[in-house]
Amino acid sequence: MSVSSTPTSNDACLSIVHSLMCHRQGGESESFSKRAIESLVKKLKEKKDELDSLITAVTTNGAHPSKCVTIQRTLDGRLQVAGRKGFPHVIYARLWRWPDLHKNELKHVKYCQFAFDLKCDSVCVNPYHYERVASPGIDLSGLTLSGAGPSAGLLVKEEFEGQTSHSSADGSHSIQTIQHQPASSHPAPPTSTRPALPDTFSSPALLPPPDATSSASSSAFPSLAAGAATAGGSWSRGSGFPPNLPHQNGHLHHHPPQYWPVHNDLVFQPPISTHPAPDYWCSIAYFEMDVQVGETFKVPSSCPVVTVDGYVDPSGGDRFCLGQLSNVHRTEAIERARLHIGKGVQLECKGEGDVWVRCLSDHAVFVQSYYLDREAGRAPGDAVHKIYPSAYIKVFDLRQCHRQMQQQAATAQAAAAAQAAAVAGNIPGPGSVGGIAPAISLSAAAGIGVDDLRRLCILRMSFVKGWGPDYPRQSIKETPCWIEIHLHRALQLLDEVLHTMPIADPQPLD
Repeated sequence: MSVSSTPTSNDACLSIVHSLMCHRQGGESESFSKRAIESLVKKLKEKKDELDSLITAVTTNGAHPSKCVTIQRTLDGRLQVAGRKGFPHVIYARLWRWPDLHKNELKHVKYCQFAFDLKCDSVCVNPYHYERVASPGIDLSGLTLSGAGPSAGLLVKEEFEGQTSHSSADGSHSIQTIQHQPASSHPAPPTSTRPALPDTFSSPALLPPPDATSSASSSAFPSLAAGAATAGGSWSRGSGFPPNLPHQNGHLHHHPPQYWPVHNDLVFQPPISTHPAPDYWCSIAYFEMDVQVGETFKVPSSCPVVTVDGYVDPSGGDRFCLGQLSNVHRTEAIERARLHIGKGVQLECKGEGDVWVRCLSDHAVFVQSYYLDREAGRAPGDAVHKIYPSAYIKVFDLRQCHRQMQQQAATAQAAAAAQAAAVAGNIPGPGSVGGIAPAISLSAAAGIGVDDLRRLCILRMSFVKGWGPDYPRQSIKETPCWIEIHLHRALQLLDEVLHTMPIADPQPLD
């Protein structure tokens, strides 16, 4: 193959990779891009027609029609490249088309037979078999990956960074920092006002909070079964507004007990459980480094909005003041960081147990949130989320958490049974014990304990200082001041799940 000619599937892998590397968009590092392309080319080497389709699509920028380019779908739908996991169609679409792409922005073209959303055994990763549309789940005007300089605006940093100054040299797993900025440059409005929605699409994940009466009503989450029966079907996400919610002049008006769905098309949703709501919707523990300071603060369900700040007023009801807590082992560095907590954050419980955060401080806060991980296309626990001053964002989804509980508990229970059968000499096949075969690392699946499931019900948040590969602190326990929030409705649901699907003894919590 000459340097100027386009390769074919008959050429050496190295030549094909080199040619495809020339067409990458620059959003990913060269080392990651090369490994991702090498991995794909090797998978396609035995499927020459699909490899030729990929080469044609990429080298012509989609000018010529091309077939599906497929790889095997993994158990969790994600592809691992260089120690990182991501959705395969998103990885290659970012690589060759849109470096700032968010996973919720992709929609497959009509003629794609193996699109990711079709849930086939094979997944099409042809970047020209997908179109970019408005994201239904998150406001991209306020989401970037860290590392871009101020002049770079809101460009997304390469997601699978392996060369940050604090990452391990051996390429082992590291947590990524994802930035969440306010939807506009103006400070967040008081909760009693309702600002205009973004230009063309109202994102359920970034709406202003309802007024106090709406919040109070939502805390009790009355039965919505009757509402569900009258809602009358679904609404189009692209339309911006679900049916029966009044809007005029770009303003949305909330009326209890209507709740905005994020991953469900019904406006009204019945409670997940008929069990009465807990007396306290969350409890908050404050830490300095790895030491808890003061007593755990419980927030009553009658106070759906709670403020955690750095002032010295007495705590109580809907306000937890960290400034009045003393610690004889407090260092000067911790004292300096505490001075910058200021107005802190506001936590709001919506509906049956969804949680939103508003950053009231003049400094960003850093959040560990499995919900935001999934929204950003990352594996749970794979990212730290930087929430900027005035930003208001959803950080916990109860229904999503409940689904994860059920899936993980069922997986652990089935894996433990399969492992026991294997020890007894009965090697189960793919069709037995929930379809879990020995090839799926039974010991790992069976090792899921109660504490692993409890982590799904916990949020962690540090003030002022972040952690991860972009910072000298690798764990939240190395940050000067942080809080751990236990969500009681989620823990209540976990208790129900464990009663129906008991699993092995818990492992130590990190």
